[in-house]
Amino acid sequence: MSKGKRLISTVTSGSSVHLSIEEFQVPTPKPDEVLIEIAASPINPSDLGVLLGGADASTVTTSETGLSLSLPDGAVDGLRGRVDQPMPVGNEGSGIVIEAGASEEAQALNGKVVAVLAGGMYATHRIVKSRDCLLLDEGTKALDAASCFVNPLTALGMTESMRLEGHSALIHTAAASNLGQMLNRICIDDQIELVNIVRRDEHVELLQNQGAAHVVNSSSPHFRKDLVATLKKTGATIAFDAIGGGDLATELLHAMEIAASSTGGEYSRYGSTTHKQLYIYGGLDRGPTLLKRSYGMAWGVAGWLLPNFLAKIGSERSSELRQRVASELSTTFASSYSNTLSLESILDIEQMKKYSQMSTQGKSLVCPQLR
Repeated sequence: MSKGKRLISTVTSGSSVHLSIEEFQVPTPKPDEVLIEIAASPINPSDLGVLLGGADASTVTTSETGLSLSLPDGAVDGLRGRVDQPMPVGNEGSGIVIEAGASEEAQALNGKVVAVLAGGMYATHRIVKSRDCLLLDEGTKALDAASCFVNPLTALGMTESMRLEGHSALIHTAAASNLGQMLNRICIDDQIELVNIVRRDEHVELLQNQGAAHVVNSSSPHFRKDLVATLKKTGATIAFDAIGGGDLATELLHAMEIAASSTGGEYSRYGSTTHKQLYIYGGLDRGPTLLKRSYGMAWGVAGWLLPNFLAKIGSERSSELRQRVASELSTTFASSYSNTLSLESILDIEQMKKYSQMSTQGKSLVCPQLR
């Protein structure tokens, strides 16, 4: 057996998070498994939740075996299930199958480029079930397939949710992100009206240059007026919010209500009968979500999580969405990255300051084979 390396995150009983790289024996795949040499894995916001455990990156210190970060007071109480339990990190990634089990399904993947959503992807090697692999088209580079699941399926899940719940157009915040750009391309291809909300003028220009019809800058002094006008045009009544904290949720619901009420009809002190739905799927702002009731009584606010959504639509539809991602990987679902990291450089304090910020266009790519 050869040895591999992987990144480990451990929440300690002393209210800290310890990050280290450990060696492990690379196992031999069972009949229904394959061994993947990992080429690349992105650092998504959901990965930071496991990696840092909610610790503040500014508290980082070095130790003989890695890095340590301090958890806020009381935070360890919500992490009891992982206290002193070393956890591999990295939700998704891609690589080449270098060894396959004896089953026909596994052998068919030998030597192929695949993508997986399996956890523990910040590692040189990973054993997974062959059924969990997404086989990429011939000629696809492993580095280009690193982000096949979280962002693409979340973006597709938004448009699927819109249709399933009877809406005809949607709103998306932090819309200049990799995910937001994917969603914009999906909506252009599928002829869906999309209201993109960003925070910078350069992000407005970025999306408009990519064909976005509706981009609203939340930093503009005319934000509310511009948003209402855009919602009147599009009729969007469902929003997906990556921010989470602050009063943006109220602004979105309020603007949807004004747009809905502008269509006329008899006045009601309970507001319009149009249902307005807001899903919070991210936490760029970890503060409280402020709801100031000014949007009638026909509304809903809930969390939205990709695994729950995929379970809801079932394996057949989930497989169809995955195949769409595979076939449009270099176009609709292409990703870009601001920098590339080795496993060791994840533990570099200066690099941590960058990748922990979760900036709109600052996604990092981990390449475990780099030295």
